[in-house]
Amino acid sequence: MISNFLSNKKQLFDRWASSYDTLFPSVIYQAIHKRLLSKVDLPNRPNVLDLGCGTGRLLERLATKFPDLRGTGLDLSPEMLRVARQKNCHHPRLIYVEGKAESLPFADGQFDTIFSTISFLHYSEPKQVLSEVARVLAPGGKFYLVDITSKSQTASELVAASPARIRFYSTESREALGFDAGLLCLSHHYLLGPVLLTIFAKP
Repeated sequence: MISNFLSNKKQLFDRWASSYDTLFPSVIYQAIHKRLLSKVDLPNRPNVLDLGCGTGRLLERLATKFPDLRGTGLDLSPEMLRVARQKNCHHPRLIYVEGKAESLPFADGQFDTIFSTISFLHYSEPKQVLSEVARVLAPGGKFYLVDITSKSQTASELVAASPARIRFYSTESREALGFDAGLLCLSHHYLLGPVLLTIFAKP
């Protein structure tokens, strides 16, 4: 069941990859990234991870703004990663890795900061994803979760016309998921319409 779900997601994003940066959502993402970066507080020489990095736009912006940053982008779609690598202006500071957010191929405490931007809604096992985020995040590190929110206290599920199922999470749901993973919720910030940034920290 989960295997079919992931396969469908991979195929969907593989098809989108070549035109993804010219589609309407990319304009929205630019605005979201700009507002996100105004809220980001990074340590010196940060090592960051971007979950569901797509074509690498957020990491490119981060690497431009923070010249001493090293970053890893992880995505399920090999075609998205192919585009990200082709457009990588900051190699070798930025690298891109194929993998699943539910089983991150990284060491415990490897990253100072982790980002997830409009990708958490796709995960069928959100508790497992946050457990993995907490594992690979260094003590004192921050997790920036940016996604469309729901007003309901429970996750509301939308079954789209495509094979993709997506879930929106309220502030309370996000806080509860973070708490279960051992993450402290620091704050919430609306970035654009219903797109909400939640900042977590690992004690």
